[in-house]
Amino acid sequence: MTENLLKIGITQGDPNGIGWEVILKTISNPLLVELCTPVLYGSTEAMNFYRKTIQELDAFEVVKVASAAEAQEGRINLVECGAITAIEPGKASPQAGQAAVEALEKAAEDLLNGELDAVVTAPFDKEMVQNDNFRFTGHTEFFGAKFEGEPMMIMCSERLRVGLVTKHLPIAEIPRHITREKIVQDLRTLKKSLIEDFGVVEPRIAVLALNPHAGDGGLLGTEEQEVIRPAINEAYEEGILAFGPFAADGLFASGSYTKYDGVLAMYHDQGLAPFKTLSPDGVNLTASLSAVRTSPDHGTAFDIAGQDKADAQSMRNALYTAIDVARNRRAYSEWSANPLPKAERERTRRDQERSERFKAE
Repeated sequence: MTENLLKIGITQGDPNGIGWEVILKTISNPLLVELCTPVLYGSTEAMNFYRKTIQELDAFEVVKVASAAEAQEGRINLVECGAITAIEPGKASPQAGQAAVEALEKAAEDLLNGELDAVVTAPFDKEMVQNDNFRFTGHTEFFGAKFEGEPMMIMCSERLRVGLVTKHLPIAEIPRHITREKIVQDLRTLKKSLIEDFGVVEPRIAVLALNPHAGDGGLLGTEEQEVIRPAINEAYEEGILAFGPFAADGLFASGSYTKYDGVLAMYHDQGLAPFKTLSPDGVNLTASLSAVRTSPDHGTAFDIAGQDKADAQSMRNALYTAIDVARNRRAYSEWSANPLPKAERERTRRDQERSERFKAE
């Protein structure tokens, strides 16, 4: 990418949900185009449909482009895709799911081609997007496959960052997916993200237990003694400042989570329930991939779709976070690039200055 404004893709999500409403409320801010170059992926008809349902919306114009490569700075750009013949707010349908997938895949294509700096995804219905060509349990898994990595879901806000060991799994399957190796790897991933994506110099990470009361010494489960604590010790020996395992209720209720830069939770609801309570306008970041992807921390909200009731703050935060993470990664790459040649140049410069001083004396 150039040194110009970052290009941020925004996918429409399910056109029968609140995706377009929160997108429109976000992009209608006239100052947005001074912060980034937004590139929308979705249906013009759907956008115009929801535009009419919002009472107070600043006027704005949209320019259609074939891809992000043609996006114009200072303008809101739209890549036409994900058409839907019948827009029915609040109704889950395979057609709406397919429209969400088409927008997502087009944005991912531009991201892969280096035409975008990041993508922000509006929510879709996980059941309605399933078809013969799309078998992912969520956006996180889709981006992991697209960018050939093991993504970590990190929920983040100004006050809290929570990473997950397991994501979209039935509760009954969680224990067998929690291994010492997986926890150590996730601690490495979380540390890397905290440094490169959030600019934390030496992150401290709290690790949650799996069982109530952290297993009560084995009375309520042995995962803490046999799996989680050994993983924490191994990570600590590698130089990762990991602590725990902590009982989830105690860590959050006491406010002790504020002593740490990140929290590693064992499963989805263990991490997301307290996060969404403490940070209702938080953001979902897909970490540990070469690409930057964020999303608001809510779903399609079919029950209020098309009623001008959706709060767009989480979508705004997702956009701001995408910009911040993309910038932070670029800065970190510059700071850490080619340290030996730089050191050699500095040494040569100092030698030359020393030699010149000796000559002068």
